Amino acid sequence: MELVSVEQVVAARELLRGVLRETPVTFSSVLAATNDGPVYLKCENLQRTGSFKIRGAYVRIHGLTEAERAAGVVAASAGNHAQGVALGASLHGTKATVFMPNKAPLPKIAATRSYGAQVHLHGATFDETLAKARAFADATGAVFIHPFDHPDVIAGQGTVGLEIAAQCPDVDLVAVPISGGGLISGIAAAVKATHPGARVIGVEPELAADARDSFRRGERVTWPASETQRTIADALRVEQIGALPFEHIRALVDDVVTVTEDEIRAAMRRTAAQAHLVAEPGGAVAIAACLSGRDLPEARAPVAVLSGGNVDPALFAAILAAGRAPRPARLCSLCVPPLPTPECGSCCSSRR
Repeated sequence: MELVSVEQVVAARELLRGVLRETPVTFSSVLAATNDGPVYLKCENLQRTGSFKIRGAYVRIHGLTEAERAAGVVAASAGNHAQGVALGASLHGTKATVFMPNKAPLPKIAATRSYGAQVHLHGATFDETLAKARAFADATGAVFIHPFDHPDVIAGQGTVGLEIAAQCPDVDLVAVPISGGGLISGIAAAVKATHPGARVIGVEPELAADARDSFRRGERVTWPASETQRTIADALRVEQIGALPFEHIRALVDDVVTVTEDEIRAAMRRTAAQAHLVAEPGGAVAIAACLSGRDLPEARAPVAVLSGGNVDPALFAAILAAGRAPRPARLCSLCVPPLPTPECGSCCSSRR
């Protein structure tokens, strides 16, 4: 298979200019304190639709013929690609049909519908949803927009890498969440071309480590849905990385590491509390890797990609609440919240 070139990524950037936001790369004091040096966040949670997915979806839909766009498009997604396809289709005046898993987060379903797509819920796993979307395409003639296994999609996602290279000229390491592999493929194509010495590291949950196993074995490995469904990172519950992304990963990616569920939750809490940014579980895995120092090489200017912020509010609230320190049942009359005074009684001793 022919890899996506940096020239294709540059062309995608020109196509997206004025359509999407160039999201910021920001210095993260949260990660800097942990890593004893500067660390940066690429904030794709601030992108239109709340994640990077609109980049690849727009480029793919733009590349269709008029006849193909007239037939409509169809996609399968746990939520972020769904929103990207819905908005991308709307911007092209094209009808979009999206299949989502039965337990897709309600806010993602609502957001997808708000962009004008017709949403159908089907399947307990992403692969079941994917099969249903493909069957719909075969039956209706709608064009299937794959979430990661297509060169146009990879080129669109690669524009994230071009922005990182321009916004952080000294970048020498980029940590990227991995689902089907489209994002890391595009970023690696861009970063390796502009900064040949920079390392690109993939990050995924321990409970859905098909990319790590594939990288280690040199062939695509499938994890059963019964395994991948256990992770809180719903956006990363893919049983197998794509064929074309795997070729990019083998050729351009330096390593793939994993993080635990507790590390993902902790990264979400610290990102919210100290960086004032919302990260969904799948969007927080690269930050989790940096916070934990999990098998990441030393770097002078590392960038962690915060790939999305579309988290269910109830889930987010529960994760934040779980990280709060216990508070006393009552406060003495001498207390001056939020800090106790030296004269505080034993009722406030836990707050000293």
